[in-house]
Amino acid sequence: MSYSSNPTKPSIYKEPGPILDHENPFESMMERFRFASDILNLDEGMFQYLSNPAKQVIVSVPVMMDNGKIQVFEGFRVLHNDVLGPTKGGIRYAPDVNLDEVKALAAWMTWKCAVVNVPYGGAKGGIRCNPKEMSQRELESMTRRYTASLLDILGPEKDIPAPDMNTNEQVMAWIMDTYSMHARSTQTAVVTGKPIILGGSKGRKEATGRGVVTVTLAGLNKLGIKANKATVAVQGFGNVGSISAKLMYEQGSKVIAISDISGAYFNASGIDIPAAINYYTLNKNSLDGFTGADKITNEELLELECDVLIPAAKEDQISKKNASRIRAKIIAEGANGPVTANADKILDEKGIMVIPDILANAGGVTVSYFEWVQDRQGYFWTEERVNRRLIRMMREAFENTFAVAEKYNVTQRQAAYILAIDKVATTLRIRGIYA
Repeated sequence: MSYSSNPTKPSIYKEPGPILDHENPFESMMERFRFASDILNLDEGMFQYLSNPAKQVIVSVPVMMDNGKIQVFEGFRVLHNDVLGPTKGGIRYAPDVNLDEVKALAAWMTWKCAVVNVPYGGAKGGIRCNPKEMSQRELESMTRRYTASLLDILGPEKDIPAPDMNTNEQVMAWIMDTYSMHARSTQTAVVTGKPIILGGSKGRKEATGRGVVTVTLAGLNKLGIKANKATVAVQGFGNVGSISAKLMYEQGSKVIAISDISGAYFNASGIDIPAAINYYTLNKNSLDGFTGADKITNEELLELECDVLIPAAKEDQISKKNASRIRAKIIAEGANGPVTANADKILDEKGIMVIPDILANAGGVTVSYFEWVQDRQGYFWTEERVNRRLIRMMREAFENTFAVAEKYNVTQRQAAYILAIDKVATTLRIRGIYA
């Protein structure tokens, strides 16, 4: 493990197995899992147990649309592992949701929770739909029917959904209400990411971005770069990207590029992030037409020379096709899976520190855990307490991962997988296999 070019270091990239398809996120996850398993000398039985989802559910979700016609959507929920505790993971609404993606994201949640020492297993869900073409009533109807189809697996002690792509606190409120109606009692702890009035946690909206920035600052410290001297590029300007940009800006960093679906915006002198956020909000959540920077492409943003690159958009943004052109010193993965497995070696050989998604964006699930704890206690914390505890847990997780990377001479990503898999495997050995 090194953050400068070192041609003499031993190769940690043995024959990886099957050639990866960058469009198959489950295979990318499995490639990292195989490597960590080899380091830990997991036997074949343990490997099979930890690599296979515990449960995969596919449901049909019929909805009476506003035009009076019935449309049937396909919904998924994958429970990857519950060795550490109830399963936890978001629900996304998107036209390209598929089982492989949901399986990969569920596994990522298992390792993510283990890395930050949260007592959850991993899960993920989704519905294949285009929410931008649906009315509020149609979305509510779809959400409630999807929830009703999953009543056997949902529950505060079993499986706890959260918001993800194209879902929000309103969707979580519908899920909570539907579950509560069937339970015949108000069950606030069945979901997280709820409105505060329904038992949500202060600090939850900013949690993922705050976690990204916490580990980024820790990474900069390891490289001897002061935050107020750092240059930053952020891909994606949704919740995670905008909060990350804002918090880095507040640290004194020069945010030279931001982007959304309309394109990327570059200013070598630094972008006024509060002004960009204000423009984005007033412009119906779009940076289109932003005049505080020059227009470039999202692809060009990724290849800018900078100290920190935060990909906070979608999967597979950095692959073997463009990895050799990345010039950042640190990549902090705000999104899930923005770097493909076949790009890892290229980035490592360039001496780039990649703070992996299962660590970098774990702030969201950490504060989701805080929300669940508060709901179960019926006692709610101040935002200052939430943020303080989040920063402490994220810093500890970074230091633990960094120590493992140094111990095994591996990358931060491989170290995070080693740390997570070792924790889950050790717990499983102690619990044993019920038969």
